[in-house]
Amino acid sequence: MRKDVRILLVGEPKVGKTSLIMSLVSEEFPDEVPLRAEEITIPADVTPERVPTHIVDYSEAEQSDEQLYQEISKANVICIVYSVNNKKSIEKVTSHWIPLINDRTDKDSRVPLILVGNKSDLVEHSSMETILPIMNQYQDIETCVECSAKNLKNISELFYYAQKAVLHPTGPLYCPEEKELKPSCIKALTRIFKVSDLDNDGVLNDNELNFFQRTCFNTPLAPQALEDVKNVVRRNMTDGVKDNGLTLKGFLFLHTLFIQRGRHETTWTVLRRFGYDDDLELTQEYLFPMIKIPPDCTTELNHNAYLFLQSVFDKHDKDRDCALSPEEVKDLFKVFPYMPWGPDVNNTVCTNDQGWITYQGYLSQWTLTTYLDVQRSLEYLGYLGYSIIYEQESQAAAITVTRNKRIDLQKKQTQRSVFRCNVLGARGSGKSGFLQAFLGKNLQRQRRIREDHKSFYAINTTYVYGQEKYLLLHEVMPDFDFLSEADLACDVVCLVYDVNNPRSFEYCAKVYKQYFIDSKTPCVVIAAKSDLHEVRQHYSLLPQDFCRKHKLHPPQPFTCNTADAVSKDLYTRLTTMAMYPHMAQADLKNSTFWLRASVGATVCAVLGFAMYRALLKQR
Repeated sequence: MRKDVRILLVGEPKVGKTSLIMSLVSEEFPDEVPLRAEEITIPADVTPERVPTHIVDYSEAEQSDEQLYQEISKANVICIVYSVNNKKSIEKVTSHWIPLINDRTDKDSRVPLILVGNKSDLVEHSSMETILPIMNQYQDIETCVECSAKNLKNISELFYYAQKAVLHPTGPLYCPEEKELKPSCIKALTRIFKVSDLDNDGVLNDNELNFFQRTCFNTPLAPQALEDVKNVVRRNMTDGVKDNGLTLKGFLFLHTLFIQRGRHETTWTVLRRFGYDDDLELTQEYLFPMIKIPPDCTTELNHNAYLFLQSVFDKHDKDRDCALSPEEVKDLFKVFPYMPWGPDVNNTVCTNDQGWITYQGYLSQWTLTTYLDVQRSLEYLGYLGYSIIYEQESQAAAITVTRNKRIDLQKKQTQRSVFRCNVLGARGSGKSGFLQAFLGKNLQRQRRIREDHKSFYAINTTYVYGQEKYLLLHEVMPDFDFLSEADLACDVVCLVYDVNNPRSFEYCAKVYKQYFIDSKTPCVVIAAKSDLHEVRQHYSLLPQDFCRKHKLHPPQPFTCNTADAVSKDLYTRLTTMAMYPHMAQADLKNSTFWLRASVGATVCAVLGFAMYRALLKQR
């Protein structure tokens, strides 16, 4: 909501602009009226909306046209005052004041107008018959108020309506000619309905309506009040209530009714609670809350965030197959203004045999987004309504910023859950195959991937000493001279070469010697395509001798040309090295280090599968 409201009063001389202001301030009609009242500020604590309000007077006798134009440009709402007993002042509303204001304001952001008929104490009749056609002609006119500065009639109401026209404008919500909500308002309220429909059954049941009511208005509805609301909808439309719950049509009808009855502040309260601004766009403050990420720290989702994302998955996994079909993914992202996941996601995370994103793959994708681009992750959580559903100040409450990596190295332990492995190698060495094998895809499945659907990332879980961790593989483009800091910043490095290509290892050796020889980042050499005939590499040292000389683990044989899914042992080793870089060299000759990690991974995988089946039965 706005931090303050600026109200400007204009109109012909002697219509009582200054008297209205002075009557409001002193609560009595002034004996002497100056040509123009000084600008006054009403403090927030004495206004109904708790917003400071500035009231500005205009006097033709004291101010130039230029000063008037400046005041018009600064005003949030303009009251055009006329005298109900002066026909000429009424005619000037349309012949002079409205055209003048429209000329001085931007067409796309017109300032709301209020017509004020003063001196109602001097006449028996109302001016409304004359004013109504004017109101119908100009959409910028919010309302018309007849008042009397002398009798103090409707004075406080006038300034309340002026304040309300700024804080709760009708214009963005409702089209009076069509007598229906505007498309942008329908779009915003539809998102709010979908976020509030916690079980995704297309209706708001009593629990959901109560949660919505408490979220927006800090108070639940009494059972009778709930029934009354539903009965109003039932009386007015056939499909507004279904299974004793409110449908989207019924929800939109209620808001139309609020606005038609002058209660548009109710709709605005809902819109603002769900992050919308005056233009019915989600605010930057809502989508991108402040979060400080010091250097050498990473970003991860915390436990509550995963619980929320699990509930979103369950809400949209209609057939309970623990995977999201394309239709279910589309439904999940209906609360977004665009589709955030492209076809490459299906080759970044685990999918089932039909190519649909599994439950584990879905959580992995969220983990990846949070690690690589936390602002994007905050934005996505904002669309899904995380801070509203979990009653948090903002989405930032979903994020854990890990401590500096340097401290992890000093303490020789880490609390992080996500580890990055950069995969480097010459073109055609088998990097993509290494990434896809991590997602359980053998060579046969990989050959079905379209070129424009390929991904340079793969993320999946591994188990190290009984702890579930995420390993994020990033395939780095092989432009040796253009490796950036981002290409080199990671927790562990894979140097991949093709055993069947004699020129393949040279690239790995060069990259290691130029970028990693003095680095504390653990490195592993991968002998890819190990099912093929191994040829001698055109390099001064054999890969085994190079590794021995530089105190690296021997080249690890790898192939994805198998009938079954590739073993995850190698990926567990990489995660272990990323978690315990100080042990990677110390345990070079100690095979039990890797054995312990792998056994731990196998046990956890079995336990994990058992828990997964138990969860499935519960669901």
